[in-house]
Amino acid sequence: MPKVTFNNRTSQFYSELKANVDNYFSNNKIKKTGNWKLYLKAASLVPAAIVIYICLLLIEQSLFSGLLLSGVLGFVLASIGFNVMHDACHGSYSSKKWMNNTLGLTLNALGGNAFIWKFKHNVIHHTYTNVDGIDDDIAKSPIMRQCHTQKWVPAHRIQHIYVVLVYAISSFAWVFIMDFTKYFKQKIFRTQLQKMSNNEHVVFWLSKVLYLVFYIALPVYFVGWQAWAIGFTAMHLSMGLTLALVFQLAHVVEHTEFELVEMDDKIIENEWAIHQLRTTANFAPRNKIISWFVGGLNYQVEHHLFPRVSHIHYPEISGIVAKTCEKYNLPYNVYSTMSGAVASHFRMMKNLGKKPAHAI
Repeated sequence: MPKVTFNNRTSQFYSELKANVDNYFSNNKIKKTGNWKLYLKAASLVPAAIVIYICLLLIEQSLFSGLLLSGVLGFVLASIGFNVMHDACHGSYSSKKWMNNTLGLTLNALGGNAFIWKFKHNVIHHTYTNVDGIDDDIAKSPIMRQCHTQKWVPAHRIQHIYVVLVYAISSFAWVFIMDFTKYFKQKIFRTQLQKMSNNEHVVFWLSKVLYLVFYIALPVYFVGWQAWAIGFTAMHLSMGLTLALVFQLAHVVEHTEFELVEMDDKIIENEWAIHQLRTTANFAPRNKIISWFVGGLNYQVEHHLFPRVSHIHYPEISGIVAKTCEKYNLPYNVYSTMSGAVASHFRMMKNLGKKPAHAI
């Protein structure tokens, strides 16, 4: 993999911003990790998922109620990912490492793998955000063209239509294909995966087996193949669409920028923090309902600048970030509504689907 570095020789912006944010926490005598607001989320979402799961297994459902409950389960599972797993895997849920590691395994309960995700997300994505050629979240694909530096194919003309289906089945692919591909190749896109311990290998296989037991074997035993297949599909479509849309709105919208890395080493002219500003966007920051369910990931700018700060603090520090950006004449990308961000994303996907002038 080529070596990519940032021009951090003059990191005056981030030094001042970090000092301002640190002062906010010290002056208010609060920790950067979670508090009762975050714990209440976990205490609400996890039992809700368990109750819905038991109802689907033990209470006879009509086709409509079964589809509805399965879709709600998928949405709740995605919210557990946003609120509990995401903070825990970043080490920001609690000041206790064991608690972060334990709650990070909620990702395994959703069908993924915390070890692989931490390396893919925390290390690669958060360091090389929107860097085409390294960031696995925008990896080259014949199905989707997510930035102008990626190869165009005729199918991209209608990608703004079919990506909805791609997003909806993304959790299927994640659980049953992508995790295994990364595990066996020991590589994430072009980056070598960090060496897994024997314990991590055991956790990987054990959690995958338990997933088959709790999401396939037990439901089939209680409700039969047909009802399971319908409900399982509805759950994954809901979860996949929710997860994909929230993450896409953070980086693949009209005001975000991209970098390209091919075979040669590259120095990105901006300092790391400014690169995060240019490649990231917030959406619906004043919508408390959206903020609650997406785990503060609508404050994606703050999250990328301070990934080890719990998301429950992002609304408070967002004003500090915005003012510091204004002082240094730097972009602070924000869409006031979620619908506006969604519209921007699909406009961008439509524009990227148009045949470039240089394409043969």
